[in-house]
Amino acid sequence: MLETSVLIVGGGPVGMTLAIDLAWRGIDVIMLELRRAGEPPNVKCNQVSARSMEVFRRLGVSPKLRQAGLPADYSNDVVSATTVTGIELSRLSLPSRAARQAGAQAPDSWWPTPEPSYRINQTYFEPILYAHAALQPRIRILNRTAFEEFTQDEDGVVAQVRDLDSNERISIASKYLVGCDGSKSIVRKQIGGDFVGTPEIQRVQSTYIHAPALMGMLPGKPAWMYFSLNPRRCGTTISIDGKNNWNIHNFLYSGEPDYDSIDRDWAIRSILGVGPDFHYDVISKEDWMGRRLVSDTFSDRRVFICGDAAHLWIPAAGYGMNAGIADAANLSWQIAAVLHGWASPEILKAYVSERQPITDQASHLITDVARRVMKQRREVPAEVEEPGPAGDAVRARIGAEAHAIDVQQQCAAGLNFGYFYENSPIIAYDGEAHPDYKIHEFTSSTVPGCRLPHMWLSPGRSLYDALGTGYTLIRRDPSLSVAGLRDAAAQRGVPLAVLDVDPDEPQVQSLYGHKLLLVRPDQHVAWRGDVPPHAPLELIDLVRGAAHN
Repeated sequence: MLETSVLIVGGGPVGMTLAIDLAWRGIDVIMLELRRAGEPPNVKCNQVSARSMEVFRRLGVSPKLRQAGLPADYSNDVVSATTVTGIELSRLSLPSRAARQAGAQAPDSWWPTPEPSYRINQTYFEPILYAHAALQPRIRILNRTAFEEFTQDEDGVVAQVRDLDSNERISIASKYLVGCDGSKSIVRKQIGGDFVGTPEIQRVQSTYIHAPALMGMLPGKPAWMYFSLNPRRCGTTISIDGKNNWNIHNFLYSGEPDYDSIDRDWAIRSILGVGPDFHYDVISKEDWMGRRLVSDTFSDRRVFICGDAAHLWIPAAGYGMNAGIADAANLSWQIAAVLHGWASPEILKAYVSERQPITDQASHLITDVARRVMKQRREVPAEVEEPGPAGDAVRARIGAEAHAIDVQQQCAAGLNFGYFYENSPIIAYDGEAHPDYKIHEFTSSTVPGCRLPHMWLSPGRSLYDALGTGYTLIRRDPSLSVAGLRDAAAQRGVPLAVLDVDPDEPQVQSLYGHKLLLVRPDQHVAWRGDVPPHAPLELIDLVRGAAHN
């Protein structure tokens, strides 16, 4: 029998993030993956969100990611057009990675983060995560290994897995098991979880093609993503390598119930705006279903689920995968805290009370935008391609509508930074309401449960870079004695660092209204005050999940 602290089922981006995060926190991990080592992933997610990049910055992965994907000088623009090779209707200008590094301005340049979103396809970023995970001595990856079932008791979990090459059945004992095994999750089913929501919103016929001639046929500056809007067939075309390979989504209508309802070749040519003589090769078919589903349970005692195993929605701007990465970052520090002995096992209830409602919120925000896009596609008038003043007027209207939607999807500041944990058992709330947020709008806040507002401590050094694996007490007034809180943390074995920030710094004055902020290991505010807590041991017990023990 193999033994480990945490067994992770599934080696996609979410499973690997969880494994790397746990290893960074000193926890041993075994990760199961059905594919062989080095076997490429499907062409799925095309963007790593800013919040995910903040996680990868902490784990030392973000610099590696930013060197891969599209060519350094390739534009990240998002274009709406009649067809990819047709009339441009609108353009959301987003700089290439080289231009962004050089300081180019963009609609998301104001974001308070050390790590802006990064547009890179999963075929490029997943191998980077895998290589990083494989280097970690605390991570053992079992490729070509299928999870079958588990049993658990008060001491741990025993899983039965199968080596797909030898057909050998192997037992693995762990303290905790986490299912990151996708939408058809065996782990979710075995803990009794059912998806709740809308099981079918739209079918998408998706095709990954090799088309070297397309780049030379583009009428303007090449873009990263194209939305084709015409009365024949609407779709999305994404540049995967900035050269020859493209992924094309053909969004089927309600009267087209099957993936093969529409001739695939005809749809591709209609979306691209090319004739029968245009040559391309199909690399793979990546058909998918747009849904809005959240599991009715995220855990059963020592077993948890993350990512697509826990929630599914239309992958607008890649936020399905990015929500899974947020799940992993939330669960990792809590499991590590229990295994290191300073948190009560009760702390793990916070994972469910925090992540389940947040992912449900996100599912509605994203689905609302997706439905607006679907409505626009269904109502494209024939005049959009007609020359003359009437056509110009239609194109101007369609373009303005498309641009407004594109800004919300591609510059989704609210989804990145606005969400907060409202009813957590390990957060000390003070009665102030959390600021509302929308998909593209939010207000930085220190209300407990919110993400700690970001600031730069010095050029290139983020406040987040100064936060460690435990709790951090940010102090604006160094004359305030926090000995009581330090002593309480030491008494319970809770890692607590004190970080003094310059009270005269304008950013500090504008962002942090309280003199003391207690920040969790995942950069969310756990408590705040202008004086040290009157009962520091009670506060420490609350944040470590032991308030009612």
